[in-house]
Amino acid sequence: MTTSLDQMTVTTPEGLPFIDIERTLDAPRALVFRAYTEPELLKQWLGPSKYEMIVERWEVRDGGRYRYIHRAADGTEFAFHGVFHGEPTPEGMTQTFEFELWPGHVALDSVRFEEVEGRTIVRMHSTYQSVEARDGMAEGGMATGVAEGFRRLDELLARLR
Repeated sequence: MTTSLDQMTVTTPEGLPFIDIERTLDAPRALVFRAYTEPELLKQWLGPSKYEMIVERWEVRDGGRYRYIHRAADGTEFAFHGVFHGEPTPEGMTQTFEFELWPGHVALDSVRFEEVEGRTIVRMHSTYQSVEARDGMAEGGMATGVAEGFRRLDELLARLR
């Protein structure tokens, strides 16, 4: 099934354990790559704006680890962690992703950046351990959170240009 949400295309194929997301950003690839790899920029756009973003670790290199936390106003925390696989480049990066409130359900995420006429097409591919795990992530509001993150990324990129 393919749906559109806020300039973003989300594809969840029937019977396959992955989600594909595509979104075009009005910025060159090098700037988008910076926003994905520099912790001070990342925390300005990743995730819903209602949460404070805390980047505990962000080692963007092959084998590097990351952990970040979204903290609600009442102090509730939602933490995520993983490992980067392969050397991240302006063309793309691959990492594992695990939501700590759902331990053991690890996804493998890749993101590719394609520059076309000064704009960047971001293509995300998330592979889950099962269709059920994929459906749980999709039904948990993942697309809405990603769409909000992209809106915030649009604003950040406009400020940085």
